Amino acid sequence: MTSTPSPQAPAEGEPLIRPSSTDHVLYDSVVEACRSVYDPEIPVNIYDLGLIYTIAIDAENAVDITMTLTAPGCPVAGEMPGWVADAVGAVEGVKQVDVEMTFEPQWGMDMMSDEAKLELGFM
Repeated sequence: MTSTPSPQAPAEGEPLIRPSSTDHVLYDSVVEACRSVYDPEIPVNIYDLGLIYTIAIDAENAVDITMTLTAPGCPVAGEMPGWVADAVGAVEGVKQVDVEMTFEPQWGMDMMSDEAKLELGFM
């Protein structure tokens, strides 16, 4: 389980956020694991906050997560990728977890789920 720095910007024509492996058998379990991690300053899990950009799972059940933070200066910036890796690594069947932090695209409140907006009083 590792954390890697932000990648370079995608090549022209590539999406800013890679698609997730939503059809993989482990996808829902990985999402639930991500929902068990909370931003300590906001009472909403990081998945519903929209901080998880991509959950890519390969044929060997290795999980590659691309995530962001609400702000680059977030006090838990160095710790949160490890929290995510630990939570996802505990999912039965997951062989390896890599968490990559990015700030492209920048997180915005429009990335939150309706549940998160309701919880925070924005709906």
